[in-house]
Amino acid sequence: MKEIFVNLKRFDVPISRGGICPKESSKEWIEWVIDESIKNKLGTLEDITVTYLLPESLLIPAIDKLNKYSKEDTANIFLGSQGVFREDVTEGGNFGAFTTNLPAAAAKNMGLSWSIIGHSEERKDKLGIIQRYDNSYNMDKASCAVNSMINDEVICALKQDINVLLCIGETAEQRGEGTFEEQKPRIKEVLESQLKLCLKNTESIMNNNKIVIGYEPIWAIGPGKTPPGKEYIAFVSKCIKDYVQKEFEFNIPVVYGGGLKEENAEMISSIDTINGGLVALTKFVQPVAFEPEGLKNIIMKYC
Repeated sequence: MKEIFVNLKRFDVPISRGGICPKESSKEWIEWVIDESIKNKLGTLEDITVTYLLPESLLIPAIDKLNKYSKEDTANIFLGSQGVFREDVTEGGNFGAFTTNLPAAAAKNMGLSWSIIGHSEERKDKLGIIQRYDNSYNMDKASCAVNSMINDEVICALKQDINVLLCIGETAEQRGEGTFEEQKPRIKEVLESQLKLCLKNTESIMNNNKIVIGYEPIWAIGPGKTPPGKEYIAFVSKCIKDYVQKEFEFNIPVVYGGGLKEENAEMISSIDTINGGLVALTKFVQPVAFEPEGLKNIIMKYC
């Protein structure tokens, strides 16, 4: 089974307010996305799952719209949150004093089955808080703190029977200079340190839940950046799989999180250690957009 994730970021902000949602009503837009997804048969693709990861304001209308369709039409479409908080509601404990944060219990109660955790934008936010406290912070110690918090979030999600798309990846500074052969040991060290901390104590609570690793080459994300090639992605994905098997004794799917698109879909699909991808946009010329028909085109190229 191949896993396709779609991170719709802040598609709850219309163009008139500086966002990229083409409709003034983001509720109407996400309902259109679900309608078009069914129209394009994204829920019935063979051996392909499609998971939409949504900002909190779009979750309920997306769930309600999806539930209007038959289970046959929506069999392989899933919904997820853009993260969960590192603490959770507990019976006899904290009943829900989590203002501005989404506890995993609330995500599960909505009917969600996935959450994206550790996305590079989340990591940047957490590091930004540390930097605000201490501008001369040690990057290694700060990264350990961030990965520890991400581990708490992963555990909260798993305990609520929510599957996790866990994002990891290296920065340009962590990768360093030199040839690819010279960079390999540094890349491997960074990714293994993230996996070691982020997956800590997850083996015993996995049950029937799934963890998928989303590999984000942070140094390649953004306008004008050059994405990694096949050799680079193959090396990284194999390292991830080998390390998790060795240290945690389970097989883990790896998806390419640096932007799956029509231009790179065939190349990504040819890497046997990659199990899918993470999509954000399907149209990259102004006005940039996400459209389910474009997603289907990407998937067809990937297959």
